[in-house]
Amino acid sequence: MKHTPTWTAVAAACLLSAATAWTAPANTLPAGVRGPVTEAVYDGVADDLLTAGLGKTGLMGATPAFADPLAPTPAELRRNAIYVNYRALVDYTAAGGMGVLYGPNIDADGRDTLGEGKIAGRETFAWLDDGSGRQNVTLMVQVPERFDPARPCIVTATSSGSRGIYGAIGTAGEWGLKRGCAVAYTDKGSGNGLHELGADRVTLRDGRVVDAAAAGAEALFRAPLADTERQALLAQAPHRVAYKHAHSGQNPEADWGRHTLQAVRFAFWVLNERYGKLDRDGRREATLNARNTLVIASSVSNGGGAALAAAEQDREGLIDGVAVSEPNAQPRWMHGLSIREGDTPVATIGRPLADYFTFANLYQPCALLAPAAGGGTAVSPALWPAAFTAAAQNRCTALAARGLVAGATIAEQAADALARLRAYGWTAEADFLHQSHYRFATNSIATTYTNAYGRFGVEDRLCGFTFANTDATGAPAAPSAAGVASIFSTGNGVPPTTGVNIVYDASSGGAKLDFLAVSPGSGLADFALDGALCQRSLLTGRDTAGRLLGGAMREASQRVRRGVAEVRLDGRLRGKPVLIVAGRSDALLPVNHAARAYYARTQAHGGADGVRYVEVTNAQHFDGFIALGALLGYDTRFVPLHVYFNRAMDLMWAHLTQGAPLPPSQVVRTLPRGGSPGAAPALAAGNVPPILAEPAAGDRIVFGDGTLVVPR
Repeated sequence: MKHTPTWTAVAAACLLSAATAWTAPANTLPAGVRGPVTEAVYDGVADDLLTAGLGKTGLMGATPAFADPLAPTPAELRRNAIYVNYRALVDYTAAGGMGVLYGPNIDADGRDTLGEGKIAGRETFAWLDDGSGRQNVTLMVQVPERFDPARPCIVTATSSGSRGIYGAIGTAGEWGLKRGCAVAYTDKGSGNGLHELGADRVTLRDGRVVDAAAAGAEALFRAPLADTERQALLAQAPHRVAYKHAHSGQNPEADWGRHTLQAVRFAFWVLNERYGKLDRDGRREATLNARNTLVIASSVSNGGGAALAAAEQDREGLIDGVAVSEPNAQPRWMHGLSIREGDTPVATIGRPLADYFTFANLYQPCALLAPAAGGGTAVSPALWPAAFTAAAQNRCTALAARGLVAGATIAEQAADALARLRAYGWTAEADFLHQSHYRFATNSIATTYTNAYGRFGVEDRLCGFTFANTDATGAPAAPSAAGVASIFSTGNGVPPTTGVNIVYDASSGGAKLDFLAVSPGSGLADFALDGALCQRSLLTGRDTAGRLLGGAMREASQRVRRGVAEVRLDGRLRGKPVLIVAGRSDALLPVNHAARAYYARTQAHGGADGVRYVEVTNAQHFDGFIALGALLGYDTRFVPLHVYFNRAMDLMWAHLTQGAPLPPSQVVRTLPRGGSPGAAPALAAGNVPPILAEPAAGDRIVFGDGTLVVPR
């Protein structure tokens, strides 16, 4: 690891070079990175790196329109991708803090001085690939005009979720650009790659949708099917589509850390192509390198997990420090470790993502009927119509018939399902979130990740699930031409998204939207319980009666569990300073399985004194949902975790550049806004108190004798 403050080394290196006539190596494209390398220059007025010319006002306003919705231009697709991805990661309302506590107009010191916040600079793209054209991991580097080669810095902005290349633009991207750093992005091989099988059309790196044969090796993703296989699948299951994360057959998550490190290497190449010293033959030298450039690995959610994986895998000293929020960090083992919240031991900790998601996929639809989880009453019927409540009741009944919940009434069964979720690691603060998470996330992640971990293709229709547009009855339907044309900018990489839904092919009476499907095993519209039970068996290796799987299911389970093992982390961070923030109410990546568990794993290793964990009360995973107050009711209950992501980045910056100590691990106690859904009072500084250099004893998170103790 480099000494701090890092930039002192830049001047020293220059003096050394002059004294010894040391020659830097030639600047060469990193191994595995291939062209075409493309670059665009943005003036910071008509268009820019951070807001695509929209500025703060445009990002907070209505969705920009395409001149031709059936054929949007690459510039329009880029603009809308930045707009959509920015708003997906932060609360984009003024009442929620945008433009006041964070946003393009807020400078690095937290002041409203940057106007519309447009940032001039250059944007460079390349592929990371094994030569086959099948991986095609997107790499992008943004270099702001104010980048100073005498004080060089790089921030990684690996996409969250399964989002495309602009997936971290509003989080790590914004923070790095404001500091004048180059920002190294990657979609980490999941990305927003759609293959519309019926028309045999795929998405290019610039977002355009073209014929698969014409795209060739330049497609974000093309399902690895011969034309006869594609036609055979469509004959059995018309209108289906394939998605890269679920169907690439490559388990991209196993390489997310490597992809992040390659993004850093590509950033060095880009910087040296512009700022590197010219040798006597007029070629650029690798003047900027790991010895003299400050590098912070960052991002949120899956991107945060990728940053931690990169830090664990960094044998070159590329990364100086890590600051992440709500990371998808899956510790490899938790043997001998425990977690206590106050005086209460946590029963289940450190399970891998596919394990706890397939568990949630079983129990959330029943648990959401419990009074503590809102009783199935949504803020808006558009979120949860009466038919969904009936299906949730059917799920409780079907679970009870299989002995998977206890209770003679729906109310008792729902209470038992909620208790099982809590016993499996969810905090009580997450109770309210089970309904909206099941509606928008749980089933899609269970489907995507079981496919990805087992390296299954679209043709396998694992556990009876496929992806397609659906009509009003829930039957598969032809995709919307406008939806396909725009999906690069509007999709999130995991259906349901942009009209593409999850379909349960095994539904009684024919394939149906999963939320309307009827399980053959129960004869009930129960959110495709049979499919959810199948997914759960893939993780446990047993059927619902506890018997070991056999035959094809046993083989499928072994494939999935091998894939899960490939993505788990060791918690050995090579002495790097690390600051992790997470929301206690996170229902997507529960802290007992992710942030708390990973932090405990790091502390079990010697030499982990530089790792810190900050847990924020009244904060959860989806800040973008806070903006939907009238629909979801988040605004009255939750504060934006994004505020604390920015603060963590500021603290890591001060640590690396000024030698400021990192704060102790602690709980930050926030104040919800209150009020009524859709009309919560504006967020104020008092709602989001700072991370303290000297927290009260009762707020300190401590580890000892194998136990992580988090104050209640």
